[in-house]
Amino acid sequence: MRHKIGLLSDIHGNVTALEAVIEDSKREKVTEYWLLGDLVMPGPGAAELFQQIDKLNLPVFVKGNWEDCFLQSLAGEIDWEDPTDIYIGKLSKYLWENISVKELDRIKELPLYASRKVNHLNFGISHNLPTKNYGGFLSTVKGQENFDELFPSEEIDIAVYGHIHHQMLRYGSAGQMIINPGAVGQPFSFRDKLRQDLRAYYAILEIDDEGLAQVDFKKVPYDVAKEITRARQSQLPYSELYQTLLTTGHTQTRNRMLLAEINEQFGYKEELQRFLKRADFRGASDKTQK
Repeated sequence: MRHKIGLLSDIHGNVTALEAVIEDSKREKVTEYWLLGDLVMPGPGAAELFQQIDKLNLPVFVKGNWEDCFLQSLAGEIDWEDPTDIYIGKLSKYLWENISVKELDRIKELPLYASRKVNHLNFGISHNLPTKNYGGFLSTVKGQENFDELFPSEEIDIAVYGHIHHQMLRYGSAGQMIINPGAVGQPFSFRDKLRQDLRAYYAILEIDDEGLAQVDFKKVPYDVAKEITRARQSQLPYSELYQTLLTTGHTQTRNRMLLAEINEQFGYKEELQRFLKRADFRGASDKTQK
């Protein structure tokens, strides 16, 4: 039996890019999708993201580090002296206000790792490492021993992961295949000229009775201006930084000096502290169903 599997990763709240990728994948006659985490933040997408992925045949959805950052912020795990933590916390507040109880619970229940058998091939699927969805362990410049950790079992033939936002195909020490589809909403390259390509990245695996027939790395244009307008109309916090990200490929997540200035200007630290003191924000049971 022939399968065409769309690998989606690192959408990061970019609804417009996701819509473009889904339309392209329909033209390519993709039969199912695997979502490799980081569906949410820092873009404006919230409930709309879930509405889009719920239209898909999506048997696999693993938890990214931004999903964990969202949950940790709601749990009050914030370093109040770190402007980046306040930035993530403020975005988490925005997301919480714009999703339902069902969607919140769905994020909580996401696994770190999934396995799937397609015809005779065994796949391991994670956002980053099978047991750790954060950190730079699997960036393109890391050593072979790091990539071999993608295979917790000798039975795994192909490892699929996201997180680094960079399209890649390489191999494990035992000849296993490693595939990264890149980022739908936030593509990345260490090389400046390659980083200028800011289309939405994803990949399609075509599997037939003989094996993996093709890996198709895709780059899909989308309406960046429309996404910027969406961010402004939804009153997304840090929308100017999001615009910079979409138009240059440069993130400001670790630019603590700039974030500190913005947080001070808009009183985000105090606003977030007040929010976290509320009695109803933590549990889904107390959240108003949308």
